[in-house]
Amino acid sequence: MITGLTFRDSIISAANNIANSRQAVDALNIFPVPDGDTGTNMSMTISAAAKEMAALSDSCTIEEASAKCASALLRGARGNSGVILSLIFRGFSKGFKGLKEAGAKDIANAFKEGVDAAYKAVMKPTEGTILTVIREAKDAAVEMAKIQDEPLEVAFAALQAAKEALAKTPDLLPVLKKAGVVDAGGQGLILIFEGMESVWHNGVIVQPLDGSGVTPVSAPSKSTVANASDDIEFGYCSEFLIEKSESAKEKDPLKLRAFLESIGDCVVVVDDSDIIKVHVHSNEPGNVIQAALKYGQLINIKIDNMRYQHANAEVGVKEGDKVIEPSVSAPENDYGFVAVCAGSGLEELFKDIGADVIVSGGQTMNPSTDDILGAVMNTPAKTVFVLPNNKNIIMAAEQVIPLVSDREVRVLQTKTIPQGISAMLAFDDTSTADENQMTMMETAQAVETAQVTFAARDSEVDGKAVHEGEIMGLCNGKIKFIGNDIVDIAYKATDKLFKRAEHSLITIIYGEGVSEEDAAKVEEKLSSKYGSDAEISVVNGNQPIYYFIISVE
Repeated sequence: MITGLTFRDSIISAANNIANSRQAVDALNIFPVPDGDTGTNMSMTISAAAKEMAALSDSCTIEEASAKCASALLRGARGNSGVILSLIFRGFSKGFKGLKEAGAKDIANAFKEGVDAAYKAVMKPTEGTILTVIREAKDAAVEMAKIQDEPLEVAFAALQAAKEALAKTPDLLPVLKKAGVVDAGGQGLILIFEGMESVWHNGVIVQPLDGSGVTPVSAPSKSTVANASDDIEFGYCSEFLIEKSESAKEKDPLKLRAFLESIGDCVVVVDDSDIIKVHVHSNEPGNVIQAALKYGQLINIKIDNMRYQHANAEVGVKEGDKVIEPSVSAPENDYGFVAVCAGSGLEELFKDIGADVIVSGGQTMNPSTDDILGAVMNTPAKTVFVLPNNKNIIMAAEQVIPLVSDREVRVLQTKTIPQGISAMLAFDDTSTADENQMTMMETAQAVETAQVTFAARDSEVDGKAVHEGEIMGLCNGKIKFIGNDIVDIAYKATDKLFKRAEHSLITIIYGEGVSEEDAAKVEEKLSSKYGSDAEISVVNGNQPIYYFIISVE
């Protein structure tokens, strides 16, 4: 049987295993644009779960461990691969619900639930991806469970089938075969499963290499915490999960949040599909528990006497603990905006056109669901529009929607920075949320985007050889020009998109490392060709990765 302790340790082992090889997984990204970070996204996603796992006791059940793992993965999910990974483990937690330990059929059922959860989230599943790998693993687990009562045998069969499925991904996706690599997301999943298998079969936790794994949170000095004891107004930190019940007396988490805010501070009440995450500092932990019990069964209960901790100067931050000091703004305004972007100039631009909160990232580092959730909760609005501005962030952003109960979250599927800018400029505060969402997306989709960056690896795109370090011009995400002159490539990519009969506005956003003079050269070349037919604006975005991001409208 697989116990909660075994599952706990296996997640820590899995996080270390993929962290040790994340760069190798990143390198499997065949598109030469330097934002391929599948390994990093998956590693950071499961590392968020590993830190939560480290705080669990040895007596935890597999239900408790898998539920905590799923919740942490959801909030820590980064990029599409991270979201899919979180959904797989969300399915696992459903399969282990109500169990102290798992047998062969339970393992098979967990795989089935994981596959169902992952496939439901993807509109058009593509064969030859992480979805193929997990589906084949599920099929093998289900078949083995029919003839084998040993859970380790079922798990081993799933892993072997996953490896075989990964090896076949190049046959399912021609682009993988041409590049001579397997699917990056599938490889990341195998590394995670192998890390888990090390514990399940051998009782050995894979150790991090060169500090790449889960690092403990360092504790503050004893003198520091001792001196802070007099400042504590609310002495008890209560943290737990509520497992929702159909027969519960109360259903609305907003009532619970309001009550907790009346007796304490640092209140977090996050409503998930079947659990409610609660954190509060108060002087009445008994009343906190009594109020929470009206909503369902409590699990993973942790109550700390913070005055005692500080007075004795014995406890800092324990390994794996997550310190939650939320910043929450009351939803006072009708509308608010969260925008994802990287670069000081772009951040300033989005704030100038109305963004309340900026989530940094999207080019060098995809933000997690928890990052976006925090931004949403810090936006003082009843309806919050989220602009991911990157196709790889949309799924992570959408996971925020069911986590928020005191305001409405609407994720606009903006895939580029120019789309996000145009969407915000189209907003009309006199219109309804539905009308705005439709208008903003129509405006965004009408924007053409040119991007100039460098090739991060040798590749072949549409029969064209691309060599590491060469300058690439992308038109609406597709590589169209290759060369060595950023000004020339920027001009060619923009010229490819601009049509006099359809367009009149060009916005040139230049990034870090690009001089104002080079930006002016691009402007001059475009002005020389289009004259009064094009209104051209130049903005210093200071964004990484992309020398130029140019919109054509």
